[in-house]
Amino acid sequence: MVTCSKTGMYYARGQWVPADENAPAALAALGFDEAARQNARKGTIAWGILQAHNHSGDENALKLKFDAMASHDITFVGIVQTARASGLTKFPMPYVLTNCHNSLCAVGGTINEDDHLFGLSAAKKYGGVYVPPHLAVIHQYMREMYAGCGKMILGSDSHTRYGALGTMAIGEGGGELAKQLLNRTYDVACPGVVAVHLTGAPVPGVGPQDVALAIIGAVFANGYVKNKVMEFVGPGVASLPLEYRSGIDVMTTETTCLSSIWVTDEATRKYLAVHGREGDYKPLAPADLAYYDGVVEVALDKVRPMIALPMHPSNVYTIEELNANLADILHKTEEDCAALVGGKVKLDLVSKIENGRLRVDQGVIAGCAGGTYSNICEAAQILEGHTGGNGEYALSVYPSSQPTMMALMKNGALASLMAGGATVRTAFCGPCFGAGDVPANGSLSIRHTTRNFPSREGSKPGSGQIAGVALMDARSIAATTRMGGILTPATDIDYEPHISEYEFDDSSYKSRVYNGWGKGDYDSLLRLGPNIKDWPAIQPLADNLLLKVTSYITDPVTTTDELIPSGETSSYRSNPLGLAEFTLSRKDPAYVGRAKAVQAEEADRAAGKGSDELLAKVRAVPGCEDLTWNDLAIASTIYAVKPGDGSAREQAASCQRVLGAGANIAVEYATKRYRSNLINWGMLPFQLDGPTPFGLGDYILIPGARALLAEDKLESIPAYVLGENGPKAFSLSIAPLTADERQILLDGCLINYYKHG
Repeated sequence: MVTCSKTGMYYARGQWVPADENAPAALAALGFDEAARQNARKGTIAWGILQAHNHSGDENALKLKFDAMASHDITFVGIVQTARASGLTKFPMPYVLTNCHNSLCAVGGTINEDDHLFGLSAAKKYGGVYVPPHLAVIHQYMREMYAGCGKMILGSDSHTRYGALGTMAIGEGGGELAKQLLNRTYDVACPGVVAVHLTGAPVPGVGPQDVALAIIGAVFANGYVKNKVMEFVGPGVASLPLEYRSGIDVMTTETTCLSSIWVTDEATRKYLAVHGREGDYKPLAPADLAYYDGVVEVALDKVRPMIALPMHPSNVYTIEELNANLADILHKTEEDCAALVGGKVKLDLVSKIENGRLRVDQGVIAGCAGGTYSNICEAAQILEGHTGGNGEYALSVYPSSQPTMMALMKNGALASLMAGGATVRTAFCGPCFGAGDVPANGSLSIRHTTRNFPSREGSKPGSGQIAGVALMDARSIAATTRMGGILTPATDIDYEPHISEYEFDDSSYKSRVYNGWGKGDYDSLLRLGPNIKDWPAIQPLADNLLLKVTSYITDPVTTTDELIPSGETSSYRSNPLGLAEFTLSRKDPAYVGRAKAVQAEEADRAAGKGSDELLAKVRAVPGCEDLTWNDLAIASTIYAVKPGDGSAREQAASCQRVLGAGANIAVEYATKRYRSNLINWGMLPFQLDGPTPFGLGDYILIPGARALLAEDKLESIPAYVLGENGPKAFSLSIAPLTADERQILLDGCLINYYKHG
């Protein structure tokens, strides 16, 4: 079904040649000389697009500028506020502000609509594009209106992926978008490229989520594509309609890759033409010879309906395998879930087995992954003439945009679904992050959405609640609905997929979307609600840094959802200090109190009231005998094995920072975007190799931290745990930083960097 090569590979006119000692001879036999082999890495589609957007003059150290950007209402207020504090005068490229995340949250009174109207006022002032609530989810709008062949788009949502349309898209934290708004660049080492070679064609009943989950299961745990570009090639691409490709593509985020790109063809051209943008089409394909850092082989005809059990998209099985081993697999999943939520509550899955089959409690088809025209059409066909019953099980369907909904209304698919008992909602991302269709305590929800992390369905384990999400394709969700909630793969249903031609009607966009690109009213005022607050002042890095460990997390991976929860807390994202109250609230509820205590210690130090006892421990470190409290600063830090998987939300870092954090310490960082968020908020991204010599509550001194950073001496950083029996020396490191990144850290944050620049 899915296999990964052990070596790099050359793609030579459609043939694969392993990059081993035999490669020169094998390539020569195909007509490629040594010079061609040496330049083969330049033959990928990704290379050409990246270099076309590179402004550094160095093909290995990229400084990228993007063709367009997109943000939703969880992130755009903070981004505009950051850029505004740094000297923003106008949007230098099309910047789309969508309102698909907070549109149904009632928490906090007016604050959600206040954020929306802030976005509209920003679009009018700076020359942006504003998409009102309920019209479209962010990524569907960008597919319909902006993605095109050879483009690059930056978004403040991790699922910013438009590779199937020939666009290299990257999801990053808000700081990176603020840089673009200020005419700066996105700086990154030229990434590796991994080919995803598709062969065959999917069988009826297998959808894009099935293919995506099969790939995620093969590459997530081993980091095969981490921070690389996934380039989809091979004869199997032609068997996939464009929306099917997009459904696979959007889920590549869950592999931890940096971006994605696909070969383009007639299906790409037709999609763009239907959306009135045929001029954005051009053929994209690898050169006759291209080098890839690895190859993921996907036999599409071998893929079967998949399920990702709680609580990660990589926890995958075929539905057939699960049904054959229900008790064992569900018991293991229960144990894994208990470990993730700290044993506070138990998700009981084994009790859901009825007569050897698994009963689920809810189905949802939604968002940028599930809510597309073709997914919903096939779901309607499978469910036609049947119902999920009038018991506990319920199905909700969220078309991804108003044009999609209009097309589904015209072809009768929505009427068919509603007749079968499904409820249909407007475009909304809530089911993806815990703000829509929250199931009952103890329930298992099957969803064609993007993630199933802990509490992504909206439960609060800290309050004694727990529910779980299993990711599936819309087709098998419909099949399960047809069977009254008994887990059923769509391949068990006898149906012949037939999807009527899609007609794009953009009249709703013409009526409601504000398009102010290039025509800002630069003297107008922003509309600020009572919850929209400026960023608090942040101090530059001190000469010496004293850290106190305020959270110690030993899970193999820590998600950004655990660092700052999604769901109802999203309503507070325009208030940095208000949102910070929720930091690690579901993973380590005592963290905020500990961090505030360290913040109070730092305030006392700055006021000349630092602890003499603690200073004595600092002076016990060799070379630090003469330090005074004026020579250092106190900050908090968290330790986590591998933090940062999941969302691009910068608040996973900024919330720590406004509570006084100065660093993270990790074995490795799960994604580039989380590490970038730390840097942009002035927190040192330390890494630790070997045993952990400190614990929760320990103080760690980094002597000469500022000088080491300024001089780029980061491979081995002396550090000391301050114990009762004297200091204990160990070493930290920081992976390579650009000169700009070092200066941002020295200045304390991105805002300070631009103020001082």
